Amino acid sequence: MSTRLFLRIVLCLATLPALVHAAVPEQESGKEIYGPCAACHGDLGQGGKRGEYPRLAGQRAAYIEYTLKKFRSRERINIPMFPYTQERELPDADIKVVAAYLASIQLPTKIPEFKPTDDALTRLLAMEKVMIIPKLEGDLENGKRLYQEECAYCHGVDGRGKTRFPMLVGQYTNYLQKQIAAYIKGERPHDKVADDEEEDDKSKPKAVKLGVLNRLTEKDIQDILAYITHLQDE
Repeated sequence: MSTRLFLRIVLCLATLPALVHAAVPEQESGKEIYGPCAACHGDLGQGGKRGEYPRLAGQRAAYIEYTLKKFRSRERINIPMFPYTQERELPDADIKVVAAYLASIQLPTKIPEFKPTDDALTRLLAMEKVMIIPKLEGDLENGKRLYQEECAYCHGVDGRGKTRFPMLVGQYTNYLQKQIAAYIKGERPHDKVADDEEEDDKSKPKAVKLGVLNRLTEKDIQDILAYITHLQDE
C-alpha cells in the first residue's frame, strides 16, 4: 500500500465520527419538527389507516419539500395545512430537514416473523410499522399498459417517483382515488414537468400529457390503481 493511499484511509476514518455525529442531530431535529404532524400522519409517517391522510414515510424528499412550499404559498389549497406551513412556523430550512427525515423512514411491507417468546406488546409495536396496501381488483394488463404509457414518465416505472414527483406505490388507494377526483374536477392542478427535469432524460419527448386523467375511463383508472397496488411486491 502506498503512503498516499494509507494517509487517505486514515483521514477518512478520522472524519467518519464527525460525519455520524452531524447526521444524528439533523435526524433528531427532523423528528422534532415532524412532531405536530404525527397527530394526522402517524408517529412513523404511515398516514391514516383509511387513507384520509397520506403516507409520508419513504416519500421522496424533493416531493415533500415541493408540496409543503405549495401549501405555504397557498398555490395548493389545503386549509388544515395552512397553520403548519406558514413561513413563521416552517421556514425553508425546516422544510428541508423534515423532508429528509420522512424520506429516511422505511416501513416493512411484510408481516414479521415472531418468536414464541415475543409478548403482545412486542408484536403490536412491530405490526404498527408494517405498511401493507390491500390489493385492488382490476385488469392488471390494461393497468400496466396505461401506467407505463401515461404515468411512468413522472412517477417512475416502479411507481417510486422521480425528481419532485411522488412515490405512488405503497400509498393508500383511497387517498389516491381522492386526489384523482380532485384533479378531474380541477380542484387540484396537475403539475407539469419543468424544463430542467425534462433534460434529465433525453430519450423522452418534451411534450407532457397534462389532463391525462380526464381522458381515462373509470375502469382505466381502476385498472391503473390495481396495478399500482401490485407494484409494492416487486
